[in-house]
Amino acid sequence: MLLTVTHTTRYSFSEKVSHGLQRLRLKPKPTHGQEVLEWDMDLAGAKPEAEYDDQHHNHTELVSIEPGVPEVVVTCRGIVRTIDNNGVTGMHTGHMPLWCFLRATPLTRAGNRVRQLVASIEADRGDTLNFLHALSRSIGEQVEYVPGTTDPSTTAEQALAAGKGVCQDHAHIFISAGRLLDIPMRYVGGYLRMDGKVEQEAGHGWAEAYVPGLGWVGFDVSNEICPDERYIRVATGCDYSEAAPVTGIAMGAGETRLDVHLSVDEKVVGTQQQQMSASGGQQQNQGG
Repeated sequence: MLLTVTHTTRYSFSEKVSHGLQRLRLKPKPTHGQEVLEWDMDLAGAKPEAEYDDQHHNHTELVSIEPGVPEVVVTCRGIVRTIDNNGVTGMHTGHMPLWCFLRATPLTRAGNRVRQLVASIEADRGDTLNFLHALSRSIGEQVEYVPGTTDPSTTAEQALAAGKGVCQDHAHIFISAGRLLDIPMRYVGGYLRMDGKVEQEAGHGWAEAYVPGLGWVGFDVSNEICPDERYIRVATGCDYSEAAPVTGIAMGAGETRLDVHLSVDEKVVGTQQQQMSASGGQQQNQGG
């Protein structure tokens, strides 16, 4: 599948910025069943300083905010070819050893709620894949998808206790629970083409678990499926903080307003339009 992405992030400042630096993880990974055919980034109010691949092999760009600007606008446009691997992204590669994905982080540290969740799963723990599917279903049943009820600092324990959250919270709970059973887990940030909805308010997040014999396998708790060709993997990490698309500081900015515009659509080539009309896809409703 060919997917087109336009992603605009706008930061508006109430005061003049004296100094600022942002770290951008916005370019999709050219691995694991996807190929980046085109990708361009435009900056307004900022300039590039450096770029590198971090410890999770996320392409990272550092940009500095130009002093005195009222806003910074980052616009990415690209085309990515994806395939459906039934959620399997393959064996582990990269700089981080698998044991790093077993450690608890502030956002995924398990407490009583997560421990009770794991204890309630009746599936055979010896069958890792089956247990993880049962875990995903249980989280979806216990934590309602409600946008605006949590923020990036919400922990897995807090979201589980509240019984509501968004894709980031579903993924963090799933990761927290899996690590209790010594299953390597990681967070994935990216894009999702939702059926019948091109314009979106945010990117998407899900989790991957390392399953012996298969390697990394994705689980989208919010949509109750393993990721398919409608998903674009952009960044991975031990939790959201290591895969966040934009992080940084702005000195003297006063109040900061964030606006995000995102569109993800399929690029139709030749007779593909007729094929799409004749076949449907599973509805995807939750993107952030």
